[in-house]
Amino acid sequence: MRFKKAITILVLIITVLSTIAALVGVFSNNTSEISEFKSIHGEQVEIYGKGIYKNDSIAIVAQGRAQDVVTLVLGIPILLISLGMYRKKSLKGKLLLTGTLAFFLYTYVSYTFLWMYNSFFLIYVIIMSASFFAFTLCMMSFDLDQLRNSFNTKLPIKTLAIFQIVIGLFLAFNWLGMILPAVINNSVPLIIEHYTALVIQGLDLGFIFPVSILSAVLLLKRNPYGYLLSSIVIIKGITLGTSVTAMVIGQLLAGVKLNIAEIVMFPLLSIGTIYLFFILLNNISEPLQKNI
Repeated sequence: MRFKKAITILVLIITVLSTIAALVGVFSNNTSEISEFKSIHGEQVEIYGKGIYKNDSIAIVAQGRAQDVVTLVLGIPILLISLGMYRKKSLKGKLLLTGTLAFFLYTYVSYTFLWMYNSFFLIYVIIMSASFFAFTLCMMSFDLDQLRNSFNTKLPIKTLAIFQIVIGLFLAFNWLGMILPAVINNSVPLIIEHYTALVIQGLDLGFIFPVSILSAVLLLKRNPYGYLLSSIVIIKGITLGTSVTAMVIGQLLAGVKLNIAEIVMFPLLSIGTIYLFFILLNNISEPLQKNI
């Protein structure tokens, strides 16, 4: 298998460092004062004041700690299981590994560029970098023609494509509904709080939305890249959807106000993604060749 050793080393680096980062994120609690901070935009922001995330807002920490729990309980186990499957030359394992690496890449890009600076900054950068290169190597290692032939003709292509389009459009409309009014009124969206940019919204609008639409279109055309990208979108969607659902719960428990679309739609999309994930796996046949 191409890049097997490099991918394995990178995944092990991600596993060790993300375990440490997530554990510290969940359990660090060395101070206990919630304070208020007036941002450059004139907004009063409640600062968490505890542990590694002490300089971040209550809303962001509610999301981040939920993300850390999902990383520990779901992300890392799936990463290690999929690595083991991949090393046994399983196509399902390789797809699962690639999608999970996309989740880690997305997560630690957001930690690197969104969180207020803390002592784990370099850890976040290393995990982000390792995730990017491992993901890239995995993508480069696929035989696209073989991949397309490995999918059953009964695969519900239209259902998968429509679901991906729904995911992309929901994210676009949800975030644009918050951002465009501020642009029109020459103001700043409330969700920016004391941060300098809308990192999550930028990632979703700049990458997740177009990839969701592109993969759906290519899949409908039976293009090999459509099968690959759609598999990654669906697999990544499980971990990301679970994370977002956990974030919604965490924010509600912290008293953060959310709109009804976020409360209802994110969990529904997560359930739909899990359902389609099992359909996807049931329609993949492992290739007979030794090298995948």
